Amino acid sequence: MITVLLVDDHPVVRAGVLGLLAGEPDITVVGEAASGPEAVTAAAALRPSVVLMDLRLPALDGVGATAQILAALPATRVVVLTTYETDADILRAVEAGAAGYLLKDASRMDLLAAVRAAARGETVLSPSVATRLLHRVRNPRPDGLSAREVEVLRLVAEGRSNGEIARALHISEATVKTHLLRAFAKLGVNDRTAAVTTAMAAGLL
Repeated sequence: MITVLLVDDHPVVRAGVLGLLAGEPDITVVGEAASGPEAVTAAAALRPSVVLMDLRLPALDGVGATAQILAALPATRVVVLTTYETDADILRAVEAGAAGYLLKDASRMDLLAAVRAAARGETVLSPSVATRLLHRVRNPRPDGLSAREVEVLRLVAEGRSNGEIARALHISEATVKTHLLRAFAKLGVNDRTAAVTTAMAAGLL
């Protein structure tokens, strides 16, 4: 039996996914969580075969929750189920150990196939995500910006302060500054505005 933990901060989404999985003889949903910390606690208690993980979660994002769950339960498979498919989101999830990355517009058959494939130890990627990852492998960034540096710059581009970025990413302001300074050096700029402009011109944001 494949046991599944649903993690999403929207009850309606959890109910929808639960409905999609219901009635399958080899799959049972054993728990739900609405935040990153809840997901970590539930996974430790339930030891599910597969975790369906949203990325945008309160208190601890899906990437952070994925990393913590897999550190404690390496046999558990985490499949990201999200509406986001930016390069930074995909790379951060993969780097955290996610076994798959599906978009919420996936069909019921795709979702069921993904859960079963992940439980077998296979990697599951929606076609659009697989295409983006393949492109990134074939066309590595010459500037060497990390996924986190790109994410920080994306938030800078939204007009957020270092403090707001720190809270959004659950890191310290000092860490935000470090990421920015490294990005500045790689992009050959000296300030936030120039970094965002250069990154946008290079197609990084």
